[in-house]
Amino acid sequence: MDARSRLEADRSSTRARLALLQQDVAGIIAASEGSNADDEHDPEGATIAFERSQVSALVAQAEKHLADIVAALERLDAGTYGVCTVCGRPIAHERLEARPVAVTCVACS
Repeated sequence: MDARSRLEADRSSTRARLALLQQDVAGIIAASEGSNADDEHDPEGATIAFERSQVSALVAQAEKHLADIVAALERLDAGTYGVCTVCGRPIAHERLEARPVAVTCVACS
């Protein structure tokens, strides 16, 4: 699979994951509205605030990854994809296979 196909497939799956995570956040918010539960002292374990924080962090991570994918596609279009932004040398094919959004070579990372 070439770089563009890999990045576009990753973008598609990240968008789908992001949509599900955003639904989870909305569900947590909806479930806690109108509730006067003291989730700070919930004997069942994790608090609603903790769950919301955890899912929100996953949303932020997915949004950042999506931005990284868009930037990688822009570098591909500009002809600078696979070039280390620090030293200017090529990024190893194996690194780009493992991490298609990489902007640095292994030595510079």
